[in-house]
Amino acid sequence: MANPIVTDIYTADPATLVVDGTAYIFTARDEAAPGQQQFVMREWHAFSSQAPSNDPAAWRHHGAILSFDTFAWAGANAWASAVMQGPDGRFYWFVSVDGRTDNGWMNIGVAVSDHPLGPYRDAIGGQLVSDATPNSSSLNIDPTVFIDDDGEIYLYWGSYWAPRAVRLQDTMTALDGRVFTPSGLTCFWEAPWLFERDSVYYLAYASNSGAGCVTDSAYACVRYATADSPAGPWTHRGVVLDQVSSTTNHPAFMEFGDRWYMVYHTADAPGGGNFRRSVAIDELVFNPDGTMRKVVRTP
Repeated sequence: MANPIVTDIYTADPATLVVDGTAYIFTARDEAAPGQQQFVMREWHAFSSQAPSNDPAAWRHHGAILSFDTFAWAGANAWASAVMQGPDGRFYWFVSVDGRTDNGWMNIGVAVSDHPLGPYRDAIGGQLVSDATPNSSSLNIDPTVFIDDDGEIYLYWGSYWAPRAVRLQDTMTALDGRVFTPSGLTCFWEAPWLFERDSVYYLAYASNSGAGCVTDSAYACVRYATADSPAGPWTHRGVVLDQVSSTTNHPAFMEFGDRWYMVYHTADAPGGGNFRRSVAIDELVFNPDGTMRKVVRTP
């Protein structure tokens, strides 16, 4: 068996987390009907494995763990998310949802739980990031959160060519300082993912323009950049994943044992499409100089 790793439902926008020898993948769920040309996304699901691979049998499906109904201020659109264990040991789920307010179409909220699989509750009672946030993105979606060795916490997000970043307070539920625009993210479109390896910081993101990527500008590849600091400045390094069968893409990465993995989505499941996507995983290999080899997709 091989990718996609989930075939009984349609899944998209993966996020990864490794805790106590267990790998977790958190996904949004696509519920669009066959032929429906819009996103229908109401909830997030969780999958776990003690031996991650692209074999569906390696993953346990825990069902729907969170929905936009968790947030009383939200009205629709359970889009991309990220889960991170905070300094207090609890788990914080950063989500993209329709805020149903005057603060813009899509907002970022936060849920909290004592366990990766929940139950989760709204940690704030409102938006962490919205159009009312000074210097927010053109579309406030696709959060990624990173805690550095010095304890500094960073939130990156954004779409429509507008990456944004800010430090978080150690509560994980409030901004710490001003939102800034990171530099050096060549041809950024959306879906950032931030991580560190061997004292090098990596930021991968979806891109639908520029050299090495575009065969059809409606489809996104995944580029990446590196930096000496989580705040940048960033240096573009190239494409790590070519365009796939779905128009959108959303990268996530994790280290498990002595291997690294990239998780993303496609339209490859039976009956799949741009609004009925499927999460896939493949091994990520680094060159001796720390650059990434382009991921070889497992069909």
